Amino acid sequence: MNETAELDAIILGGGAAGLMCAAVAGQRGARVLLVDHAPEVGRKILISGGGRCNFTNVGAAADRYLSGNPHFAKSALGRYRPQDFIDLVDRHGIAWHEKTLGQLFCDGSARQIVALLLDECAAGGVAFALGQPVTDVTHADGRFRVAVGGREMAAPALVLATGGPSIPKLGASDFGYGLARQFGLRIVQPRPALVPLTLPAGEALFRELSGVATGVVARAGKAAFREAALFTHRGLSGPAILQISSYWQPGEAIGVDFLPDAAPGWLTAAKRERPKAVLRGVLAGLLPQRLADVLAERLGVGELHAAKDMALAEAERRLRDWTFRPDGTEGFAKAEVTVGGIATDGLSQRTMEAKRVPGLFCIGEAVDVTGWLGGYNFQWAWASGFAAGEAVAARLGE
Repeated sequence: MNETAELDAIILGGGAAGLMCAAVAGQRGARVLLVDHAPEVGRKILISGGGRCNFTNVGAAADRYLSGNPHFAKSALGRYRPQDFIDLVDRHGIAWHEKTLGQLFCDGSARQIVALLLDECAAGGVAFALGQPVTDVTHADGRFRVAVGGREMAAPALVLATGGPSIPKLGASDFGYGLARQFGLRIVQPRPALVPLTLPAGEALFRELSGVATGVVARAGKAAFREAALFTHRGLSGPAILQISSYWQPGEAIGVDFLPDAAPGWLTAAKRERPKAVLRGVLAGLLPQRLADVLAERLGVGELHAAKDMALAEAERRLRDWTFRPDGTEGFAKAEVTVGGIATDGLSQRTMEAKRVPGLFCIGEAVDVTGWLGGYNFQWAWASGFAAGEAVAARLGE
């Protein structure tokens, strides 16, 4: 490239959304440069799904996403659906399988998804500038100028696919938020999401259960998820807890139903059927032994025949809605994604373009759209990247 390279679009960020946007725009005739400070693209893709990449979810719909505008994601998700990405995966000959709750994974490695995206970018003639930080971004006369590694690039379109600050060890930062503010966009306060919750010292007894997992229904506010919960040496984790962490607010309690399939009155019925049984023994038939022991101790119930029916009804109630009051989360270091980010009120939901800054696009995790655990955030990356990629290419004829 010359000292000042003229392009049609510059994309900042080599994650899922940036790669998708680059491929779509490039294949539609745009001259695209993708810039990332990391030496390789797709680092978050590579660690996802235990290295097998949970690349989408067949149930992806706007009501599975958190956003200041719950309707914002509808347009992009409606125009680029899970089946569209599945078709792309199939065209590249990547074998996949469906796990629980509509989650799709590669049979092999997450590297196959990165390779797919790079192949798609190659088909669109996308150029890359990797391992080089952006030192300056300016906008004048309808063109964005980006300084990268001592060179200046210029284009009428700039795409912020910079992600959020979750998992900083992979190079994640709030860099994109600063750029968004530079262009007058509002930022919704970012916080960790899909993240383990920590418990205070008063819950030390539960921390002794580190490593114990069981199926539960976990609740935070109006949100409820039925999946596994895992006790850790710091608090609570597992899919159910990660899900509600996106909804949990500091200072709030969460509720856990340890026996979601138990019928009302099951404990008093057990007393009639097995009067000599002890609660920890009954619970051990339904839950891991260590957890059964701790719950029985906390409930203060021993032999069933010695407990009044009212006491057993109260024990049932607590097991249905055991209250924990987390004192925090494990932070962005352990958060899979970020809630908050670039506010949607400044963006077009159809094209992801900034309403007041023509040619500026914001996509993926950088935007205040956060999906549930299980492939939803990748589907948002594909859909928002596709929407912006098409819009960038459409500007060529203007």
